[in-house]
Amino acid sequence: MRSEGGAAGGAAGETARLPDYAERVLDVAELIPPGRVMTYGDVAEWLGEGGPRQVGRAMALYGSAVPWWRVVRSDGVLLPGHELRALDHYREEGTPLREAARSAEGHMPRLDMKRARWDGADGADEGEGAHI
Repeated sequence: MRSEGGAAGGAAGETARLPDYAERVLDVAELIPPGRVMTYGDVAEWLGEGGPRQVGRAMALYGSAVPWWRVVRSDGVLLPGHELRALDHYREEGTPLREAARSAEGHMPRLDMKRARWDGADGADEGEGAHI
């Protein structure tokens, strides 16, 4: 069970429990194998609850303790403000990338979603899936 670093409105040193939905989102993020990604919508579909915005919110608030770079936008654009950190992780893990055209602003690559996207089938323990 994860907990937040510090409790909102609680006594000093007290630790607050993560919201259940956020806990489940983080569990899915931890299942994604190195070199693969799931979109925010994929995670919501896997959970059978919420949508891309709810997953994105949970990742933004609580995702720093899990491989956050593996939960991505569906267009393959790297997370704004975290592009270089994410790119380091992608290169280290061998995540498929599409190099940016020279005319593209900043020349930042995108994820190759056709090759990098993980459907949860390979690498997950048998019996896991939409009921995490």
